Amino acid sequence: MTATLPRALGAVALAGAGALAWSLVEARWYTLREVTVPVLPSGQDPLRVLHLSDLHLTPGQRRKVDWVRDLASLDPHLVVDTGDNWAHLDAMTSLLDALEPHLARPGAFVLGSNDYYAPRAKNPARYLLPDSRGDAPARPVELPWRELVARFSAAGWIDLTNRRDVLKVDGRVLSLVGTDDAHLDRDRFPAAGGDDDVRGGSVPIDLHLGVTHAPYRRVLDAMHADDVDVTIAGHTHGGQLAVPLWGALVTNCDLDTRRAKGLHGWPGPRPDRTGGAGSSWLHVSAGLGTSPYAPVRFACRPEATLLTFVAA
Repeated sequence: MTATLPRALGAVALAGAGALAWSLVEARWYTLREVTVPVLPSGQDPLRVLHLSDLHLTPGQRRKVDWVRDLASLDPHLVVDTGDNWAHLDAMTSLLDALEPHLARPGAFVLGSNDYYAPRAKNPARYLLPDSRGDAPARPVELPWRELVARFSAAGWIDLTNRRDVLKVDGRVLSLVGTDDAHLDRDRFPAAGGDDDVRGGSVPIDLHLGVTHAPYRRVLDAMHADDVDVTIAGHTHGGQLAVPLWGALVTNCDLDTRRAKGLHGWPGPRPDRTGGAGSSWLHVSAGLGTSPYAPVRFACRPEATLLTFVAA
């Protein structure tokens, strides 16, 4: 009995070390998800949208930069970036290198908390609390987000920070609505019916798309009430540390863990499932990065997604 306990504790310690080692590997095991969403008007050709989120780039992450650059070979019609692009004061060069081939395409973006402020070390157990944010530091390190916005906008990407816009892509007219980061309480949902709300005009809208960083319920409810066809979000990292055959334990916001990543419906089931007739589509990306203070993933590979919108 006394000999068995040390052996058992040793086995647990060995398993824990193995899981930690694997989680460090998995954080660099990037994957492309391909998702089809039946949401376009009848008879239309498919529309390909590349969803990038949560790169959390730091200097020296050459493999991630090259992998993101290579996604341009997918030839998407539109690129949507849902924020948390970097995690270091000196990451601008790496980020622009990663996104350079994508900035040549039509695009839209919003920012996340880690676009505004550099990450800081904190107790990872906070993520298990109902609200993981805690008290803001007295003097957070501000990143050059204004320059980032200027660079994206100069390339032609549409800034959807608490605003609406319209975009013509591949012969289709897209109505767009977005919010600033709800994790920082910066979200202000733009009112419908203003001059920038092109719905109801003389030109028919082929798709009404919602874009946000953190999928808090209040934002998703506002998107749904605005009759979006699809809402695109990031932030959750898919839970980052998931339990095999179970899934995410946390989402780092008030979204339920069943929707931590992937294609879902809101507020009910997916529109193509029983009970989903009153829902809109929701896609949440698990993202491509992590905080530099917690560079691990388990049962939740870093990802980008190619969304293919097809006729319903």
